Amino acid sequence: MSSLWTPGGEHPVSAGPGATVVGAVSSTEGEKIPARPLTGEEAETLADAAAEIAGVREQLAATPAELVVANHVMGLYELAAIHLNREEPNLEAARLAIDALAAVLERCQGRLGEPESTLIEARSQLQMAFVNVANWARDRDRPPPS
Repeated sequence: MSSLWTPGGEHPVSAGPGATVVGAVSSTEGEKIPARPLTGEEAETLADAAAEIAGVREQLAATPAELVVANHVMGLYELAAIHLNREEPNLEAARLAIDALAAVLERCQGRLGEPESTLIEARSQLQMAFVNVANWARDRDRPPPS
């Protein structure tokens, strides 16, 4: 029998040949919910989800790594832009996203293929936008001259 480790301890994940069990879990009140066999519908839903995950993993494995990394870099770009474009910009969150984006680009320099030059340009534009927003925020909070 297999088990699954959770912060609440080890829990069985199979009650026997072909049987799937919902493990004991803690509720929001901290009480244990005992394991029970899955219904046929639950087992089918779980099997469908597992098949879907396996398919997505296969697609990801077939995708060139440089494209996946470039996509994540664009996600960091978007995250920084979101924090810079708020009514009250979150400069620390934007700085973190920009620093992470820059770190990936620097560490992966020369290995990101065709999108690399676009990503480097995007980083530069984002850094300039950060400076402009930071200056605007500083000047906005400064008292007017006497």
